[in-house]
Amino acid sequence: QVQLVESGGGSVQPGGSLRLACAASSSISDSVFMGWYRQAPGKQREMVAILSGSGGTTYADSVKGRFTISNDNAKNTIFLQMIALQPKDTGVYYCNVVLPGRAASWGQGTQVTISS
Repeated sequence: QVQLVESGGGSVQPGGSLRLACAASSSISDSVFMGWYRQAPGKQREMVAILSGSGGTTYADSVKGRFTISNDNAKNTIFLQMIALQPKDTGVYYCNVVLPGRAASWGQGTQVTISS
């Protein structure tokens, strides 16, 4: 499995922005899917954004128009640009990569806290 390390989390006020990054230990250019998930306290992990190998994107309704997933294959990195952050966006954000013929890989997570 590829190793994934997230970064970029932090604490910001409502309306603020953050850019998360997920660095992979090896090439992810052949990924079937790469994505971001989050888990709020006391809740199940939920999908935030997915980028397919063909370039298609899927977003949770709650983040459409505010979050953007992208990748840089040369740097083996996945990004999540988040704007207009709201308290309901608080949680631990995890990146996920699915490579052909392999089990899904998960990062250790990065905390995002939105609070005034």
